[in-house]
Amino acid sequence: MVRNKVGDNMLRIGLTGSIGCGKSSLSNILKKYNIPIIDADIKGREIYEDKELLKAIEDAFGNSVINKDGTLNRKNLGKIVFSDDDKLEKLNSLTHPVIRRMINEDLDEYEKRGEKMAVIDAALLLEAGFMSMLDTIIVVTCSEPVQLQRVILRDNCSEEDAMGRIKSQMPQEEKVKYAEFVVDNSGTLDQLAEEADELIRKLEEKIEK
Repeated sequence: MVRNKVGDNMLRIGLTGSIGCGKSSLSNILKKYNIPIIDADIKGREIYEDKELLKAIEDAFGNSVINKDGTLNRKNLGKIVFSDDDKLEKLNSLTHPVIRRMINEDLDEYEKRGEKMAVIDAALLLEAGFMSMLDTIIVVTCSEPVQLQRVILRDNCSEEDAMGRIKSQMPQEEKVKYAEFVVDNSGTLDQLAEEADELIRKLEEKIEK
């Protein structure tokens, strides 16, 4: 459930999409409109500088996940959590609240600056509990054959591996259920730019209501 935008408050927009659909391509286009973009993946890396979080991770998964210099041993942590769904869920329960807090701080700062809108770019937008922070959600989609081909080319992997990566995520049709705006990126970058132009027009209309 997204929040209810109040009065002249800044429009808080969530941008997501399945692997290979072109979420990042749309995000890059939106930057050209001087819209603030918060990259949740970058925030997801920055959080591991938080000493309290690192201590909580060490308590949960053992001292093998912390290097001698006090930094996170990502390789060891990955071995533990990516082979055990319960442990991955535990890690997410520790990290997602910290990411949400950092993103909220950025959103508040943009609002103080007088920005009309800001975008949270997050692959796991729906899965990580960001919805209550948002006024609207954009989902980028594409046809399944295009998605498969893009993943194979981008990740230099087999068709079987690409299908596995696609299947490990929430299906496109499920994500679309949460969207107010759906952008089809089955075509070229020029076509996506045209879609972005139309999307901006609709977002500006939403702000003016």
